[in-house]
Amino acid sequence: MSRLLNSMIAAIVAVVGKLGYPGIVAMMFLESSFFPFPSEVVIPPAGYLASRGEMTLPLVIAAGIAGSLLGALFNYWLAVRLGRPVLLRYGRYVGLTPRAFDRVERFFRSHGEISTFVGRLVPGVRQYISFPAGLARMPLLPFAAYTCLGAGIWVVILAFIGYLVGNNQELIARYSHRSFLYLAPALVLLCLAYVWRHRRRSARRREGA
Repeated sequence: MSRLLNSMIAAIVAVVGKLGYPGIVAMMFLESSFFPFPSEVVIPPAGYLASRGEMTLPLVIAAGIAGSLLGALFNYWLAVRLGRPVLLRYGRYVGLTPRAFDRVERFFRSHGEISTFVGRLVPGVRQYISFPAGLARMPLLPFAAYTCLGAGIWVVILAFIGYLVGNNQELIARYSHRSFLYLAPALVLLCLAYVWRHRRRSARRREGA
């Protein structure tokens, strides 16, 4: 299994080296949409190529963010075009009633920015956070901005991991996992601060009324 993974990573390094920055954009588009293609096997090899002088690190990061945004916009578009009718029609089979759907939609309309930003940094969530944003018709400009911010942080982390440790998949996996463990407490604190601020604003509005 390890030999197969190393062979796959070597192939990806070769593909990225051949296709260059458009290849990064294309593969990160896949990663950011609903295709199961992890960013950990795209950006670190590109960072490794940057360490060898075959690429430029800022352009690697820019291409990674661009691909992430394009994939997120694709999912957003799918949700806008197909999501609501499909969910309302078939959601009852999985317990998603129209009332529950409305609650999710209202929540994302009120808290879409923080949800999009945090979701882009959580493994297993980042590929799908665009769907509720599209279902709730989150304004496109804030959606794109918070997608780029969240995706950008993760792309920068992965690019520097590849730049520093090279094409060693075991070290890449170890340091990317460790990076998320460091990020997780910060994300929890950010969410708590957001909840506190939101409740404080709500209390002030009630007092003013």
